[in-house]
Amino acid sequence: MKAVRIIALKKDRKRLLEHLQDSALVMVQKGRKEEDGFTRMDTSAQIKQFERNAELTEQALKILNKVEPEKKGMLASFKGRKEIDPDEIGRIASDSAKVIGICQKICKLDKQRADYAAEQVRIRTSLAQLEPWKKLDIPLNTKDTATTAVLIGSLPRLYDDKTLSEALAAECPELVFEFEILYSSSNLTCLTLFAPKKQRDDAEKALRTIGFSQPLNPTSRTPSVKAQRLMDKSEEIENKDEDAKADIAAFAKYRENICETQDYFNLRIEKYQVLAELDQTKHIFVLNGYIPEEDCDKLEAVCSRVQSCVVEFDDAGEDAPVKLKNNRFAQPAESIVTMYSTPSHGDIDPTPLLAFFFYFFFGMMFSDAGYGLLMIIATGLCIKLFKPDKRMRNNLKLFQYCGVATVFWGLVFGSIFGDAPAMFYNMFTGSEITMKELLPWPTLDTQKDALMIMIMSIALGLVHILVGMGCKFYVCLKQKEYAKAFFDTGLWMLMLAGFAVLAVGMAVSQTVIYIGAGIAAASAVGLVLTQGRGKKGIFGKLIGGVASLYDITSYISDLLSYSRLLALGLTTGVMAQVFNMLSKLFGTSIFGIICMIVIFLAGHAITIGLNALGSYVHTMRLQYVEMFSKFYEGGGKPFVPFSTKSKYFRTKGSNDD
Repeated sequence: MKAVRIIALKKDRKRLLEHLQDSALVMVQKGRKEEDGFTRMDTSAQIKQFERNAELTEQALKILNKVEPEKKGMLASFKGRKEIDPDEIGRIASDSAKVIGICQKICKLDKQRADYAAEQVRIRTSLAQLEPWKKLDIPLNTKDTATTAVLIGSLPRLYDDKTLSEALAAECPELVFEFEILYSSSNLTCLTLFAPKKQRDDAEKALRTIGFSQPLNPTSRTPSVKAQRLMDKSEEIENKDEDAKADIAAFAKYRENICETQDYFNLRIEKYQVLAELDQTKHIFVLNGYIPEEDCDKLEAVCSRVQSCVVEFDDAGEDAPVKLKNNRFAQPAESIVTMYSTPSHGDIDPTPLLAFFFYFFFGMMFSDAGYGLLMIIATGLCIKLFKPDKRMRNNLKLFQYCGVATVFWGLVFGSIFGDAPAMFYNMFTGSEITMKELLPWPTLDTQKDALMIMIMSIALGLVHILVGMGCKFYVCLKQKEYAKAFFDTGLWMLMLAGFAVLAVGMAVSQTVIYIGAGIAAASAVGLVLTQGRGKKGIFGKLIGGVASLYDITSYISDLLSYSRLLALGLTTGVMAQVFNMLSKLFGTSIFGIICMIVIFLAGHAITIGLNALGSYVHTMRLQYVEMFSKFYEGGGKPFVPFSTKSKYFRTKGSNDD
């Protein structure tokens, strides 16, 4: 990585920034202190306006997708961005004001729909409140007559005619009254009570004592009339809501324009963020950033498109960002590394090693040649037909290489859609044959040869761990930390290698056992003598060295983690065989064959879905927990170039992939 400094005339600023954005070669250095004699633009107001417009388009798209979802195929997510001519950006810019106006109308209509929905809630609440009063044939706010007091309200418990009469008589024996219970339930009684006007106070007092309350929203109309008016209003609002929904749907024809406009404003945001980082005078400007060393010539070619442009390169230093560089085999696995953490300058790029072990272990866990072949074909077709962007293409390539490894291990384990070839042969010929007999090469059975596969899994795990420790050894040597390399890493590697030789000796000869035991013992002595070197005193150093041997338990635990290679492979094979067995239960009649096809396809689809996910997750765990923990620190700053970070389109000839 190189630090780069670009000095150019201010009149060429717009053109040069556009070229840099299209080329995606330079990562602009942000947060750098302003140089003496230079000034910087305050672009915060413009950026906020662009962000508001981008958010408005995003909101409008969400509303459109909710009201009038875009019709997409199942595989549309694999499709790359639309490619447009650079001149099209000018057209998008000139139409942006019109598109923003459309987005504002969409959002306004959606707000109206939200208001309508809120009004419908209020209407439903009012109707629910009126429901207990539907038998009342006078208005809820009916006033007293010249001689009679009218009290309309509710009580917070269940009453019938007898219990209510008794309750009122108990509270006011001299009260003369008549009442009608309009509604009653376990916790509510609605009633109308009539009493002589001169006894109104006594009646109110008696009713209040037993919890009487008047209606919250008394009206001058009868409840039935009021309810009908509310229902009519609800219908009117529903019609208005449908009209607003139709108006929003009518804007669906502008969906592509809205998408393009959103990308345009995001490009403007990116550009103005860079403008704010430029050191400028009246006539020139200076851009500071980072560029991969192999792209320096390309940058000079880009900058030569404007007059009087000076490009200076320097050492990037320890704060420089990191750009991963790998071949076609390893590049798809870069996303797995960056998902964990970008390597720092003190690390080595683990992508090539991770790629090999990721593909290898995934294949061993998924372990079915039929499934692997489907993965290869499906990912290949997606890449060929949809021409996805770089990130999606790498993800598809990742699973394509995993598919190749899956085919390999499927052939090793004799699994092709489980035991489907043998099952079909037995079903239609009446003969009995196994996959081991059917295939012309020696195979391992995940059920019968489970112990052998377990040993092989542990052996592969040991290799995986030793490779990780070897990376640590190399990093320590690179940083000239020789004691850490030989004592803290090298001795442990020798001890694990000694145990491996000892284990092999158990199956080979006593001499090999002695050799392995000797290596392990010598390594243990070396660890006791060196691991306490940071302690004070001979006794402290000795105790520290002895205590370090306890770490052998963590290595044993790590090795046992690789038993999941057997477990996942066994699960895939058994599930496939179970669905094969179920599919042949209905015989070879027409009905049986139809059932067989349905069960076979559905069963294997379930097996693929569950076990592909499990293989992906557990393979990633083996990389992150068992291997990366041995040497990888991460924490680097990823290289993010100044580019056209668009979501829906990309310009022809740009380096934004």
